[in-house]
Amino acid sequence: MSDQKRGILTIISGFSGAGKGTVVHRLLEKYPEKYKLSISATTRSPRNGEQHGVHYFFKSDEEFRQMIEDDAFLEYAQYVEHSYGTPRQYVEENLAAGYDVILEIEQQGAFAVKKAMPEAILIFLTPPSIEELERRLRGRQTETEEVIASRLATAGVEAEKISQYDYVVINDEVENCVEAIHQLIDAEHQRTQFNGAKIQELQRDLQAYRKGE
Repeated sequence: MSDQKRGILTIISGFSGAGKGTVVHRLLEKYPEKYKLSISATTRSPRNGEQHGVHYFFKSDEEFRQMIEDDAFLEYAQYVEHSYGTPRQYVEENLAAGYDVILEIEQQGAFAVKKAMPEAILIFLTPPSIEELERRLRGRQTETEEVIASRLATAGVEAEKISQYDYVVINDEVENCVEAIHQLIDAEHQRTQFNGAKIQELQRDLQAYRKGE
């Protein structure tokens, strides 16, 4: 497949409470023929209803360590007692098949993937205001005041690095946010770096005219 038809990896990060999961789910639901969600590998056990290769790639500790040695991850990290990583092969196969791959991940992982794949797009998702972010966190009614305060403090740290992203998208209304992301990715496909084959074709076809100058 030519690089003209190759998909683009889009990395989506955002504050806790920004609605990343909802937006990504709707994007995949609305354009199933265009997007694929990057599936993480993990050493934790499957929860009720989770399927291998659908929700996660479930790996033993030994398998995960071997993947690290084989440079099979775009990024990986450990949370509490378990390891998580983004398998390189799954992403590459779907990009080669022409799908735009969506990776929803926190900042540290986002920058690690960007380093491994510089052509990837970084999008930061945010509510229209910090007041709205706090309202959404409280609206969950599942977190204590301490947890909410901690998430807002973390958001303050994350905000310092937003300028390292390619785009900021405001999630005011889900459908509008989904369309904004979809249009950004569509526009990225027109970049010269993703159209090498077409550029070479144009240059080749115009050589005959240049000879007659």
